Amino acid sequence: MLGSVIASVSRWMVLVRTFIVFAIVCALPHQTAYPEQADSALASILRYIHADWDQLTRSMTRCDSVVDPKLSEPAVLYLPAGFPEPDSVKELKASCNVQVQHLPVKIEHPGQTNLETIKPHGLLFLPNPYVVPGGRFNEMYGWDSYFIILGLVQDGRVELARGMVENFLFEIEHYGTVLNANRTYYLTRSQPPFLTSMILSVYEAEKAAGRADRKWLDRAYRLAAQDYAMWTRVPHLAGSTGLSRYYDFGTGPTPETSQDEVGLRRKVVGHFLRHPQLGERYLAISDAAKRAAENPAYEVQVCDTQTTPGNPVCNSAGDVNLSAEYYKGDRSMRESGFDISFRFGPFGAATHHFAPVCLNSLLYKAEKDLAKMGHELDRPADSEEWERRARQRKRLIDRYLWDSKRGLFFDYDFEAGSRSTYEYVTTLYPLWAGLATSEQAQAVWRNLKIFEQPGGLATSSLNSGDQWDYPYGWAPLQLLAVEGLRHYGNNSDADRIAFKFLSMVLKDFRSEGTIREKYNVVTGSSDAAVTVGYQTNVTGFGWTNGVFLQLLHELPGKTVERLENP
Repeated sequence: MLGSVIASVSRWMVLVRTFIVFAIVCALPHQTAYPEQADSALASILRYIHADWDQLTRSMTRCDSVVDPKLSEPAVLYLPAGFPEPDSVKELKASCNVQVQHLPVKIEHPGQTNLETIKPHGLLFLPNPYVVPGGRFNEMYGWDSYFIILGLVQDGRVELARGMVENFLFEIEHYGTVLNANRTYYLTRSQPPFLTSMILSVYEAEKAAGRADRKWLDRAYRLAAQDYAMWTRVPHLAGSTGLSRYYDFGTGPTPETSQDEVGLRRKVVGHFLRHPQLGERYLAISDAAKRAAENPAYEVQVCDTQTTPGNPVCNSAGDVNLSAEYYKGDRSMRESGFDISFRFGPFGAATHHFAPVCLNSLLYKAEKDLAKMGHELDRPADSEEWERRARQRKRLIDRYLWDSKRGLFFDYDFEAGSRSTYEYVTTLYPLWAGLATSEQAQAVWRNLKIFEQPGGLATSSLNSGDQWDYPYGWAPLQLLAVEGLRHYGNNSDADRIAFKFLSMVLKDFRSEGTIREKYNVVTGSSDAAVTVGYQTNVTGFGWTNGVFLQLLHELPGKTVERLENP
């Protein structure tokens, strides 16, 4: 008992000392090079994160909020149909030369509106300031924002965090769901459902400060329940399993990838031509091409209209194209947030055929969160109904997603009627959500070696060349894994993985002076040579900032000392 008390005191002493240093350097004028006598490396990165929230904040009063680095189109801001034009928007229109339009109809659910009627694409209005990830991601994203909000709460920016949650409630009311992000081309899909976790993070922070706002919680609860319902009805149901799937309501290529993923479709077509047993449903091949293929001297020329516009072969009838089925899978993969990996088939083309571990764990967590809110709001019948739904989902996850022989949770291909064998770090989501049994949790612990690398956990065990596979590691997945391990009392593995990831980010920050979107956890650096998808490693970076603060907060004092004195 005495030892644990001493350890606890030691931890808090180190954290207090660290944040005293942080408070001192935050008071200094912002500068690119930090004086060595004033800063430790840890204090420097804390100051960077603290200042970066303001650098990454956007609002309807800032000209840079409307700009879309992913498209070369004029700046347009869209208001909901019939929504009065706020004074802030009038000022933005006047001072930033921004065009303002209203959406053509009131939107009640994703995919309701034909995006061809909304031209050009533009930013969707939100009432409160929000933090963007950075770089090409200059809008408020669905699942990024959970990790950003955790960081804001840790950094004392609760008001900004609350405003972001209120923006998501506004999206549900006026755009039909929590969107992938607030651009018009995202009106066909959502993102992994972290909304209830965001709501409780803010509510509990305010409650701890003596400012519990039950009226706010009541509104958030009602709208979160409305958004949850989208995931539990057709077409988001995973066949007859009773579980849910990712599904984008749109069709055809995604507009936001037209500049940054040039050449992707060429690679996809080439892959499926080399693997015809996989590509039959994803390629549309003309009869002329099929006849030509019978000639032994026939050579396939794969075309991408974005990179080979002057080639007469490519400008002919379009002998080989990607099918509508491929684009449905590609879009649904982007709703999952895991764009791109081979987890749901090559290039994610079969995403909409799977009941994923991640999504169904998040929905279980949402059900438990909504039960907690119902209890807080004195609605016992509501609370019990949410608990019943959570129990039912847990039974289905055990039935379809748990592999007792492998000791891992896997996605389930409901079209093929078989469980995937693709090893993916989302196997730790059920631990984070608290739905795994102690035996399941221990089995997953024993398999950590599949993913663990010098810089933390790799996303998968397959090097596909895609950014959401080996050897890359992502901040959100480190946090969910670490917190999942802690949830079941495995603090030793949690501390080790957290330390590895924090050390890597800190080491890279020392040499680069920035925080990145993704890291190569094998080399322990931000050198990410992605061969498929967008190839930039964006700086900023919203969710890495938030995860760094959260992991640091949860780390024992002696381990924090090791970070300060490597």
